[in-house]
Amino acid sequence: MVNVKKIVSYVVRWLLPLALTILLVTYMFKKVNFSDMWEIVTHGVDYWWILAAMVISVFSHIFRALRWQIQLRSLGIRPPLMALICSIFGTYALNLVFPRLGEIWRCSYIAGREHKPFTTVVGSMVADRLSDTLIVLLLTLLTFVVATPAIEAFLVKYPIGAGLVDTFKNPWTWTVVFGSVALVWAIFTLGRNLGPVAKTRQWIGEMWKGFASIATMHGKWKFIGYTLCIWGCYYVQLYVAFFAFPFTRELCSEPGLAFGLTPCLVAFVLSSIGMAVPSNGGLGPWNIAVMFGLAVYGISDAQGTAFSMLQWSGQTVMLILLGIYTMIYISVSGRKRSAKS
Repeated sequence: MVNVKKIVSYVVRWLLPLALTILLVTYMFKKVNFSDMWEIVTHGVDYWWILAAMVISVFSHIFRALRWQIQLRSLGIRPPLMALICSIFGTYALNLVFPRLGEIWRCSYIAGREHKPFTTVVGSMVADRLSDTLIVLLLTLLTFVVATPAIEAFLVKYPIGAGLVDTFKNPWTWTVVFGSVALVWAIFTLGRNLGPVAKTRQWIGEMWKGFASIATMHGKWKFIGYTLCIWGCYYVQLYVAFFAFPFTRELCSEPGLAFGLTPCLVAFVLSSIGMAVPSNGGLGPWNIAVMFGLAVYGISDAQGTAFSMLQWSGQTVMLILLGIYTMIYISVSGRKRSAKS
């Protein structure tokens, strides 16, 4: 008998991100003259800056592991720092092939290694990701303040802003929202003794324990500091890549654009939002977001595609290398633990 639930789950988890990746990459390359892009990539690019961006990306993963360590310690989970670092390396390497599976894998790896509840570890990961979401929102607000002309150009060229406003003003939107909330509340209140509901409540409770650790843990200021370091690395690695190309390097020489900091901020925020779209390693939505951010400042589609593809490729190569290192580490450390036991 065909299991429809498994088929739907497979389509949503694997086929949909792959389809989105192919669709967006196809859309991106339809806008580009390949001969122009190849000319840009093979002439005038200083690849040392791309290499520097690759190295900076490694530090962002290390800072993320250090931040997660604070949360896990507050839950009584104390894996070695290298295990946490490799779990982050493995997360992003796995996401290149199976989007979003990396987060589940890292929680499963740490929970299994330390013999702790999986849902508690997942809760700490949810808090980790919500922290990132908050940073993206704050950066978006900052972009609206310092790059108003770029945002206005975005709304003129892609009038999705007006559509979003109309959606929020529509009373049916809020009717559906409040109705959904009321329905969920009724199910979890009136049906709390039902098997599936009780199991879900227990699962949510364990996850909440992991999430709530952010409010009670020691080292809150370190957590904030590491968060700033993570996103500082993300921003700096994109800004550093600006110096690899003549056309983006010119933006870094203009005082009126804060020496390229403002264009980089626009591209950075748009690309961060684009990463919310499930795709293989961000391929497609990340590139298109960067392309538009650069186009606002007069960068052509061919130039924007060359920049985004080369930068993305550099990061991908680094993630593959880190993924290989992670597999070696897990294999070696696993044999050492087995020998001790």
